[in-house]
Amino acid sequence: MGKSRSGGRRRQGGVEAVVERVDGGLAELIPDRERARGWTLLIDGAPQSHVDLDDPAFLSFEYQRRLGHVIDVVAPPGKPLHAVHLGGGALTLARYVAATRPRSTQQVVERDATLVQLVRRELPLAPNTRIRVRSADAREGLAKVPDGWADLVIADVFSGARTPAHLTSTEFLDEVRRALAPGGCYAANLADGPPLAHLRGQIATAAARFTELALVADPAVLRGKRFGNAVLVAADHSLPVAELTRRAASDPHPARVEHGKALTDFTGGAVPVTDLAAVASPAPPASLFT
Repeated sequence: MGKSRSGGRRRQGGVEAVVERVDGGLAELIPDRERARGWTLLIDGAPQSHVDLDDPAFLSFEYQRRLGHVIDVVAPPGKPLHAVHLGGGALTLARYVAATRPRSTQQVVERDATLVQLVRRELPLAPNTRIRVRSADAREGLAKVPDGWADLVIADVFSGARTPAHLTSTEFLDEVRRALAPGGCYAANLADGPPLAHLRGQIATAAARFTELALVADPAVLRGKRFGNAVLVAADHSLPVAELTRRAASDPHPARVEHGKALTDFTGGAVPVTDLAAVASPAPPASLFT
């Protein structure tokens, strides 16, 4: 079957890919040739998520693997969590938490209701996963989370491959802090390229609201050599930096962890971002996904 620009299925490696128009653009679920029930979600050609329905603890994408490391080092193995995921995609990280920490209770806030329907239908959640998905703007959905409910808040929100401006400010982080339980942790997937002004500003913004920070990223991204993802971790308690560093360094594409004075120096005098000054993250170069 030929590729439809509005919806349908097409053959790829003997398995049908799914192509549908969702609120955020053209969604494609592409079968993984190496994993029988593995799928990659693309929106307008940009890879968003990878899921293996047979092994939800498998994380294929670099940034999702790094967020998985954060989950594993900030929460005891196997202990159920209260987790909030801002941005749903294919629900990869919610599935990961459910698989590695059974009986966890999770809330996912995903604005694209049509995408949620597609993912639920084609990539169904395992029974009894205790994952609630709310179709709402990330900040509006976060505001509905009870005070002190979340052990973990993960932000992975992109619209047109850019993080919306209202999710980059100190006021947004005030909502994150309100929702976090004592001892809770915040992690965000950020994307930037040279000269890294957005990334530096986001670190300064988090430093204005949290006492402890760490940043996990590819060394080439930190040197401003290319556009890429960085995972920012923030809390009001000591972070297990040594263990996070060990795990990040052992990945197929090793990452570096910055914290303390080195991270402050990297920020380079950037100032916190407020709602009044906030702008969306920069768009990736057109060549990134080609």
